[in-house]
Amino acid sequence: MKILYVAETVGKAGVYAFKKGIAELKKTRQFDFVILCADGVTGGNGLGRNHAAYLRKLGAGVLTTGECCFYKKDLTENLEKIPYVLRPENLNPEAPGYGARVFRAGGEKVGVTVLLGQSGFTRIHGNSPFSMLPALLERLRRETPYVIVDFHAEMTAEKQTLFYAADGLCSAVIGSHTRVQTSDERILKGGTAVITDAGRTGSSLSVGGCDAEERIHEYLSGIPDWTRETWAEPELQGVFIDIDGGGKARSIERIKLPVASPPVEGKVEDSGEADAGAE
Repeated sequence: MKILYVAETVGKAGVYAFKKGIAELKKTRQFDFVILCADGVTGGNGLGRNHAAYLRKLGAGVLTTGECCFYKKDLTENLEKIPYVLRPENLNPEAPGYGARVFRAGGEKVGVTVLLGQSGFTRIHGNSPFSMLPALLERLRRETPYVIVDFHAEMTAEKQTLFYAADGLCSAVIGSHTRVQTSDERILKGGTAVITDAGRTGSSLSVGGCDAEERIHEYLSGIPDWTRETWAEPELQGVFIDIDGGGKARSIERIKLPVASPPVEGKVEDSGEADAGAE
C-alpha cells in the first residue's frame, strides 16, 4: 500500500498547489490513497464545505482537520453527511462528525484517524490521546492492517511521545499543525513510520502560508489575523509512505514539490468556492 499524505493546505494558494501538484505526481509516482490535512484551507483557518467537496473532486480520499475543525459553520452543520472529512477523534462524544474511519483504496482498505494534542490549544480541548490510543488502533486494525494517524499537535515533545506509544500499533503517525516541514522522518523499531511535521501546502515563502507582514503586525499589536495569505513560491509538501502487506512501513519519504505560480496571483480557475452543489 502506497499512501500520499499532503501536508496542511493553506488558503487558495494551497488549493492551487494541490491541484497542480497532484496532477504532476500522478504522472511520476504511484500511490493508492491520498490523505490531505485541510485544517487551514478556507481563509487560512478551518475548512468550508465547498472547499471540502472541491478537494475531494481533485483526488483527496480523506480530509483531516485539527483545532480548526468547527471554525466554518457550513461544514460543522453537515459533518455527519460528509464522511470523508475527519475531525479529531479525542473530542467529547457529543461532537458532530467522525474522528476515525476506514476507506476504500482500490481493492484494499485504509484506516485513518485524527488525534488532537492537549498542549497549546486554547479554543478547543481534546481528551488524552494516549488513553484512547491502544483501543482505537486495535479497532481499526480489525478491518485493515493499513492504519494512519494524523496527530495534530503543537508541542514536539508530545508528538515524539505519541510516536513511541503508537509504535507497532499502526503503519504511520504523521505530525501536523505547525506548518513547517521537519527532517526527522524515520521508521521506528515496531514498523511505524513517523515525522514530527509534514509541513504545509501553499506558499513556501511565508509564515505558515500567511503574509509575513501581517504576522509581524500581530506580534507588534497583539491582534491576531490569519486571513492574509500569500502566493509566494507555492509548493505541495507532504510524505510518501510505502507499507507492506502486514501493515508495517517499508519507507517514508518527504516531498517538496514546487509548482508554477498562476499568471495573476489569487485569480485561479475553479477555486472550489462555487461548488455549492458538490458532494
